[in-house]
Amino acid sequence: MEGCLQVGQMAPDFEATAVVDMEFKTIRLSDYRGKKYVILFFYPLDFTFVCPTELTSFSDRYEDFARLETEILGVSVDSQFTHLAWMQTDRKDGGVGELKYPLIADLKKTISQAYNVLTPEGVALRGLFIIDKQGIIQHATINNLAFGRSVDETLRTLQAIQYVQSHPDEVCPANWKPGEKTMIPDPVKAKEYFAAV
Repeated sequence: MEGCLQVGQMAPDFEATAVVDMEFKTIRLSDYRGKKYVILFFYPLDFTFVCPTELTSFSDRYEDFARLETEILGVSVDSQFTHLAWMQTDRKDGGVGELKYPLIADLKKTISQAYNVLTPEGVALRGLFIIDKQGIIQHATINNLAFGRSVDETLRTLQAIQYVQSHPDEVCPANWKPGEKTMIPDPVKAKEYFAAV
């Protein structure tokens, strides 16, 4: 893996085939710009073990993200045909069933390379990127292959990003959740926060 993709940079655009509502459609990341936040997450392979737990967990919580004007996009190096077969396989049989968000095929591995998550073996690490409405990467995490991500933490991080973007004079402390006290990033005013906790 080469290059350095950082938060605060424009998310690399791409156009790819995805399975959406059991049909093949073309997805462009730039189509969401100015309209929605995007949770872009990569996973190693279809028909594996940890991956279906992540994909179904994001699908089960889809409405929580949709309420926050956010689209979820899943990506692996599998083809759209493999994605469709996996979605046509029941969850109890190791499939993911019908997902509520697009599943993108990255067979040429160009998207995984652009986001610096491709392993030498040719699969994607568990990279997750939160991209704002302007197309800027606001958050990035990369897990190794053997352990999954937290949908709750992804949602909390998205909420914190949206809060500070709509309240530019405030910052969110560790473990912040909506409704909790924030902080003014000023040496004097910050003491109000520390005095209250």
